[in-house]
Amino acid sequence: MGQDAEHARITRHALACGNGRSGDACFQPDTLDSLAGAEGSFGAVGAPDRGRGMLTSHAHCSAGDYIDVPGYPRSAAEAQASLTECRDQMMSNLDHAVLDAAALLDEDGDIRGSQIPSYIDCVYAGSEHGRAKCNILAHLGLILHASQDFYSHSNWVDQHDPARPVGLENPPGLGQTGRAPWLDLRQANPAFPAGLISGCFDMASFVNEEEGCLYGNQGRHRLRHFDLAKDTGPIDPVIGVGHLRRGTVGENFRRSVEAAIEDSADKWATLRERLLATYGAEDGAMMICAITRDDPTDDC
Repeated sequence: MGQDAEHARITRHALACGNGRSGDACFQPDTLDSLAGAEGSFGAVGAPDRGRGMLTSHAHCSAGDYIDVPGYPRSAAEAQASLTECRDQMMSNLDHAVLDAAALLDEDGDIRGSQIPSYIDCVYAGSEHGRAKCNILAHLGLILHASQDFYSHSNWVDQHDPARPVGLENPPGLGQTGRAPWLDLRQANPAFPAGLISGCFDMASFVNEEEGCLYGNQGRHRLRHFDLAKDTGPIDPVIGVGHLRRGTVGENFRRSVEAAIEDSADKWATLRERLLATYGAEDGAMMICAITRDDPTDDC
């Protein structure tokens, strides 16, 4: 669909070892391939872009559309509710990852080899993934995907096109830099950012945005995904200019990628903190080692 493994590239920038990142802050190569995807594989972070996940708005922080024009069929509160559902799903996946980690260790605190993928890779399809490490990576992948899409699909980091009037096809941007405090999963009920929106999403617009997300007798467009999305563009070897219209404006694409990288690293840091707080320093550290190392039964 015109993409160039942007989710995989962002995840690798955030969590690959090297460039000053080591130890618990990064994932070894085979585990990173499983999480981020590799040649011929979507990986855990790419799973929402296949099958039924493509049609689930909260998996992509979509459907948060609202703009203050006469007759618009949604309220700001409804837009906020849609985006909050996306954040709630991230929090739910974080909770499930913490619960699944219990199965990584036996009663003596040693890693259960049966819960670590070795000869048979993790398969990220449906809701059941089997071994504990696969389950944890699956939940982390869903968190990372939604958080990365938040920056691409919302107006948090971007700016409107100054050469065109602000409106439905050129919605206002918040022009922020870096990760959004509202997405910090350490906080239970953070303040919702004023003016935060994302594009409309429904079945018709998934197939054809010209025919989807319409309202009124005249079939007017709601604020479309297309008018905010910064989904595609060059990330490696350097971050360039986005391919979609919103991504070509100023530094919009670069801002979205840089914020997504920063937030992806923070999401893994948040999960590490939760594991240590839940299971204690010794068991929590062993779990983190099991999640990040390719051969944890020997290396941890």
